[in-house]
Amino acid sequence: MSDSIHNPRTGQRMTFLTERADLLEIETVIPPTGVAEPEHVHPTQESGCRVTSGLLRFHVDGEERAVAAGESITIPANTPHFFVNDAEEDVHAVAWFSPAGRTRAFFETFFALAEDGKLDGNGMPRPLQIAVMIPFFADEIRPTSPPWPVQRAASSLLGPVARRRGYRPVYAPAGDA
Repeated sequence: MSDSIHNPRTGQRMTFLTERADLLEIETVIPPTGVAEPEHVHPTQESGCRVTSGLLRFHVDGEERAVAAGESITIPANTPHFFVNDAEEDVHAVAWFSPAGRTRAFFETFFALAEDGKLDGNGMPRPLQIAVMIPFFADEIRPTSPPWPVQRAASSLLGPVARRRGYRPVYAPAGDA
C-alpha cells in the first residue's frame, strides 16, 4: 500500500502523513481546475485544511471563505461544504479528519477508480459502485444531493445487484489484489 496516490482526472495528489484512530492528516496538491468538488458532509468527523501555498476557496454551510497560504479552516462534523482551486497555481495544503475512520480507504478507492477510468463525465463512480460505497463509507462522507434517505434507499435496492456483479466498497485494480 502506497502512502501517495494520484487522481489522473483532476491531477490531485495526496500523501498520507499521519494515520491514527483519532486523526488522519494528508498532504495534498490541488491543481487549478476551477471545478468544484461535489458538496458533501463528513457526518461524524471534524475536518480541516491548512494551506501552505496558493489559495483555496471553501464554501461551508452556504458561506464562501478564501483560505490562503498560512491560513487554516476547521469544518464541524455534518456541515455541508466543498472547495475549489480557481486560481492560477497549484494549492499545497495539509487536510485532516478526526476521527480518521475509513477516510483513507475512501480516497484510495476513489483515486483508483479514477486511475482505471471508472468515473463518469462528472467525476462520479458508476451507480452500482456508488451503491456499495454508500453504506460502507456512510460515517466518513456523504454527498448532500440527493438527500441522504434517497441515497440509502437506492443503495439498499441496488447494493445486492452490485455485489452479485462483483462490485465491492473498497476498489482495488485487478493487478493490486
